[in-house]
Amino acid sequence: MNNTRIFKTSFASVYPHYVVKAEKKGRSKAELHEIIFWLTGYNEKSLQKIIDNKTDFETFFAKAPQINPNVSKITGVICGYRVEEIEDKLMQQIRYLDKLVDELAKGKAMDKILRK
Repeated sequence: MNNTRIFKTSFASVYPHYVVKAEKKGRSKAELHEIIFWLTGYNEKSLQKIIDNKTDFETFFAKAPQINPNVSKITGVICGYRVEEIEDKLMQQIRYLDKLVDELAKGKAMDKILRK
């Protein structure tokens, strides 16, 4: 998987798609934020700053306050790749987020999405 263009893509340009995907399936923006906060350690204020500054994905994950220690429990296929087998750490983190958003949109319970 060699798609490093996504690394320099701003989180703010993809974020609205996450919101639409969740809301189209009856989930809330608050639930989406809960997932992002769980994965990265950001909070409402720091996430808004990321969006306002058009921070790229590489910086978004590099400066994340704390990647959740339970990310290894996120498994499955996203975009044709098993997330647990992706070797590039940054690409894996991006795909973890994609996988969690997919699970939210598919109606999975928040406790299961957050690996509780």
